[in-house]
Amino acid sequence: MKKAYCLKTLSQFIILTLLILFPSVSAFSQAKRYKIYDDYIDTYKGIAIDHMKKYKIPASITLAQGLLESGAGKSSLTQSSNNHFGIKCHNDWTGGRVYKADDTPNDCFRKYKKAEESYEDHSRFLAEKPRYKSLFSLKITDYRGWAKGLQQCGYATDKAYANKLIKIIEDYELYQHDKKGGGKEKDKDKEEQIVIREYKHTPYKTHNLIYVRAEDGDTYEAIAAEFGFKPKDLYKYNEVPEGFPLKQGDLVYFEKKKSKADKPYYDHVVQVGESMHSISQLYGIKVKNLYKMNKKDFEYVPEEGDVLKLR
Repeated sequence: MKKAYCLKTLSQFIILTLLILFPSVSAFSQAKRYKIYDDYIDTYKGIAIDHMKKYKIPASITLAQGLLESGAGKSSLTQSSNNHFGIKCHNDWTGGRVYKADDTPNDCFRKYKKAEESYEDHSRFLAEKPRYKSLFSLKITDYRGWAKGLQQCGYATDKAYANKLIKIIEDYELYQHDKKGGGKEKDKDKEEQIVIREYKHTPYKTHNLIYVRAEDGDTYEAIAAEFGFKPKDLYKYNEVPEGFPLKQGDLVYFEKKKSKADKPYYDHVVQVGESMHSISQLYGIKVKNLYKMNKKDFEYVPEEGDVLKLR
């Protein structure tokens, strides 16, 4: 009995030590994944930005698709064929081929000599296929519209495809690469314009929270200047990092969001192109509370048709 007790205590000690050093296996795995994703972004962001200028495809979309389709370059398909975007052979493909199970047990995928060829083929694939033509009428900064459009145009059969792209773009702040030059550097002339430009936003109140609706070309800095806020406060209230882009119609709150939605908003049916953040903005709920109420972890991606609790 004594021996068994000691072994049990030692086991508990080891587990406790591991929990202190590594809060969870998932946390360790998540950190590892972030490193792999960051390395992938650093490697291919230059190509994505160049292709944005050449083909008018948002760099954020190119990078997010590359990350998702290739598993940040670690998928077996990518490793064996340098295919970063999961593009299948189709009738017009005359290059190399590799066969993998997908929709059928033996689907044909395009094979490239190097990753750069895959990126070039992906950009041309979107630019030259008629079914994606409508996407090129969107603004280069409208990554949400592009993500939604790619799913609706049939790029992938995954019902959560658009929402997965949006989550990757927002988690890794890939939208920064859609700006001219693809960097975070602030444009001094633009900053001066923000100070002198006048905005005519109308404040509203919903869910007992004061907010305005963003207009085309708005930034958090501009709205903050108009109403006398510090930009960092608006970023905090709306739970976004510095430089987060606004789209026409987005809600910008002037105070902290709530822990749950007001009645009669009990649940929400997820639509294509939505993220946990965009849903939280719609009802004035803190993002962490939305995850908690639905017993979801940070890795969860809302899929079209999912029903989320709001209170």
